[in-house]
Amino acid sequence: MKISDLLTEDLVITHLDGNSKDDVINAIVDIVASSPKVLDKEKVRSAVFEREQIMSTGVGDGFAIPHGKTDAVSDIVGAFAVTAESIDYESLDEKPVRLVFLLVSKANMVGPHIKLLSKISRLMNKADFRNKLLEVDSPKEIIEMFRQEEATYFEG
Repeated sequence: MKISDLLTEDLVITHLDGNSKDDVINAIVDIVASSPKVLDKEKVRSAVFEREQIMSTGVGDGFAIPHGKTDAVSDIVGAFAVTAESIDYESLDEKPVRLVFLLVSKANMVGPHIKLLSKISRLMNKADFRNKLLEVDSPKEIIEMFRQEEATYFEG
């Protein structure tokens, strides 16, 4: 499964408002709840916050990947946001976050879930890709950037 296949324009937001990690997670869960794959928004929210309590998903370099597994989704679902301002996300490198990729999958989809987390992390490790994402204003452009980067990185 490709990262870009998870994203549609209604699941990508630029200039996401939020002053804290909790604000941003709540907002991005609300965004992903528009997907028909989400069966219960509050169970998705609980799964993501439960995972966050184990260890911060602010992985570093201004990027966070909140995620969880729950049967409140019918399939893997994702959303991507660029925050309006840098926020303290309690990241592992203690740097603020502006790029957030939410990934939620069914509890029994461990393999595909881990593979997607790995792909997302590898793409987001590239400083030039992160910087380009911060400059784009349209969800359509962001999705196209993910599509191009995936093609270059994983298929090239």
